[in-house]
Amino acid sequence: MIHRSLRLITKEKRFMLSKTKKVKILCLLIFGFLAIFALSGSNRFARTAGAFSTGPPAGFSGAPGEGNCTSCHTPNANTGQFSIVAPASYMPGQTYQVTVRHQTADTSRKRWGFQLTALAGSTPAVNFGNLNGNTQIIDGAAGRKYIEHTLTGSFGNQTGGAFWTFNWTAPATNVGAVTLYAAGNEANNDGTSEGDQIYTATATIQPPATAPSDPVAFDFDGDGKTDISIFRPAPAEWWYSRSSDGGNRAAQFGQTTDRIAPADFTGDGKTDITFWRPSTGEWFILRSEDSSFLSFPFGTAGDIPVPADYDGDNKADPAIFRPSTQTWFILQSTGGTAIFQFGINGDIPVVADYDGDGKADAAIFRPGPGEWWIQRSTAGILAFQFGNSFDKPAQGDYTGDGKADVVFFRPSTGEWFVLRSEDSSFFSVPFGTSGDIPAPGDYDGDGKFDFGVFRPSSSTWFVSRSTQGILIAGFGINGDIPVPSAFIP
Repeated sequence: MIHRSLRLITKEKRFMLSKTKKVKILCLLIFGFLAIFALSGSNRFARTAGAFSTGPPAGFSGAPGEGNCTSCHTPNANTGQFSIVAPASYMPGQTYQVTVRHQTADTSRKRWGFQLTALAGSTPAVNFGNLNGNTQIIDGAAGRKYIEHTLTGSFGNQTGGAFWTFNWTAPATNVGAVTLYAAGNEANNDGTSEGDQIYTATATIQPPATAPSDPVAFDFDGDGKTDISIFRPAPAEWWYSRSSDGGNRAAQFGQTTDRIAPADFTGDGKTDITFWRPSTGEWFILRSEDSSFLSFPFGTAGDIPVPADYDGDNKADPAIFRPSTQTWFILQSTGGTAIFQFGINGDIPVVADYDGDGKADAAIFRPGPGEWWIQRSTAGILAFQFGNSFDKPAQGDYTGDGKADVVFFRPSTGEWFVLRSEDSSFFSVPFGTSGDIPAPGDYDGDGKFDFGVFRPSSSTWFVSRSTQGILIAGFGINGDIPVPSAFIP
């Protein structure tokens, strides 16, 4: 680009300057490289080109509402390439390297420049970082920032191309897709704005993929709410009341002595009717998609089934805890079997996602001292005392922060105790009475576990929903096992 005043300079003046100083005036007002010159005459032209020799002023990246290098340069036919190499997606707050590159076989190209900015829609999404002296960061209007070449980074007399690498830090939150806009100049280094090759390029960085919601426990119809449901041991019948439409469903699947182990093994967002057979160590899964079933051996007599999503793919993994050796066996749906020891004799498994990373954590409740030991998948082992040997562990996310809270139900008083995952403070709530069976779950679909109990004497359910108040429903008969209590000892 050439300032108009330069076009007033006659050939005679250029000749005089060349003859006396042997100086070739280089002027790329936007991508002006190296030249330092002064214009005489009118004060309107008193500004020197030196102000722009180390990079263009802000606002010429080719972004919406901006110009590019053609605002000042008279472009020639392009023979090269200009590109932005950027990450395909970002995680909020993470830093990535971005490269802007010129490539050409035209050996007449001997000066290089660029300017780049980043926008999420029309909102600046810029936090650049220089890696060396070849780039610099400047401020523009409306909060926009730009990164561009420096004097050193114009690579004078270099042929074949040039590139610049710098850091870009993603916004602290998900702001949607971020687009990088850049304009570039492949100049011929002839001291004028004529014959340069001007390019623009864009690259879009997608926001983090929205992970599928974690399957809601004991949700048989896939509406994001726990369903009132029972297992009737004598005929091995499963009955559940669909929260989506109030209808009842039933299936005969299993034997009286089977141990129920319902979870979403297929990843369709619906709990699959599942049992584990202690006598053979065999699993039986009735697929929610088509009511077909599969079976396979995994475990042995004396084991405790503890299915959960241990590998974070939104599919429950068949798993067992072997009390005799305190060994965990996890058949991961992503491949392989995890085997490790955790706990001591007499411990009760209390699996849940305690660190909020989307993966279930191996954990135990030690009844004697009322201790909880949690092997968090991201933050190591956590241990503390909370409860006593008569309490029923009923862990789950009762506060809605994405992390399971340490929780127990005290049968003698019908009281719930919740140790908040956020700050380790606790609260207690009376809900239930002696003889009730704890059956917690997310019955209103708000992402928080609700206190729930099944009263066998009257086959009545009582649920304290966090958004919809108390639910009282008769469902089942005496002797039924409430499915939401499947993993509560």
